[in-house]
Amino acid sequence: MRFVCDRDTFAKEIAIAQDIIASKNAFSIMSNVYLEVIDSRLIIKATDAKVGFETEIPVSDSEPGAITVFCDKLLAITNSIPEGDMILEQHDSVIEIKTLSKNVRFQLKTIAGDKYPVIPDIEDNQYFPLRARDLRKMISQTIFSVSNDETRFFMNGVFIEKLPENELVMVATDGRRLAYMSIEEGNIPDFRPAIIPPKVLSVILKRASDEGQIYMAISEKNIFFRFGNYQLTSYLIEGRFPNYQKVIPQNQRQKFSVSKDELLSALRRVSLFVERSNKVIFDISRRGLVIKSEETELGAAREELSCEYDGDDVVIFLNLRYLEDPLKVMDSENITIEFSDPSRAITLRPEPASNYFHVMMPIQQP
Repeated sequence: MRFVCDRDTFAKEIAIAQDIIASKNAFSIMSNVYLEVIDSRLIIKATDAKVGFETEIPVSDSEPGAITVFCDKLLAITNSIPEGDMILEQHDSVIEIKTLSKNVRFQLKTIAGDKYPVIPDIEDNQYFPLRARDLRKMISQTIFSVSNDETRFFMNGVFIEKLPENELVMVATDGRRLAYMSIEEGNIPDFRPAIIPPKVLSVILKRASDEGQIYMAISEKNIFFRFGNYQLTSYLIEGRFPNYQKVIPQNQRQKFSVSKDELLSALRRVSLFVERSNKVIFDISRRGLVIKSEETELGAAREELSCEYDGDDVVIFLNLRYLEDPLKVMDSENITIEFSDPSRAITLRPEPASNYFHVMMPIQQP
């Protein structure tokens, strides 16, 4: 096998492959990236046995063949060499890496390509298009609410389902908070509701643009995405996702509106005195919103914000991170916080209301 390609183009794809690969054991094929030359194309594959990645780039002066190479070291070498064209050429069980511009040469041992794990695939006619902007927004509005408690594995991913009238819904929860977003998209085929691991969704957020479409397909055990030259696949989490409809608050009687940026800035300042409890105090009245930390040996923080509120005075204890995570991705200038009782769930919504919202439980006081 042999090919010549642009260093920057190659490095970009190998960096994505390294994001996918979980192992850094130089002697395991699971730490390797798969390289195959066909005609004037280099096919690149990576997998951690759960998430798979495939792309291709143009190459020249090529000879066909397939090998696997330790990805971590290949990326380090590629990033270290000068810009411009690079040459990769196989000699028995070694691949030689060199440049045209300088007398730089590396050698890496390889493992045969036929030993690489098979990445699941699905027929082309199973894919359906989604607007890239919509899918990326759905992911960004939900992914941070995924639970990392492995004993509740059915909440370790983002739930996706199709509702009537071609409404696509994504939901994530860790049992203390919930993130929800829906979109209306034409011609979505019926599919079984699924729980998507966050790793593949993170790759989409990092690598896909807002332009164009992302194609998605779902089988019994896997989910597949295509955009640009990329193909991604991931196993689906087995289990029954909680009935999220039951925990979405209804008819919350009280609410107040506040500037999102002012609230986020105030939380960052107050956080200087928030300790391991992650607790912030919201004191809400018709005079405005007061955000406080608990008093510590070092002191305390307090900040007042103007807000629109027409109800009884109330104090709510909230988790700082649960507030900051959604505020960072909400795309409205103002937000509305709805509640019915300081001990029950609150709801964050953009103002005006849109197709997403965030629910969180307050911190209960002893």
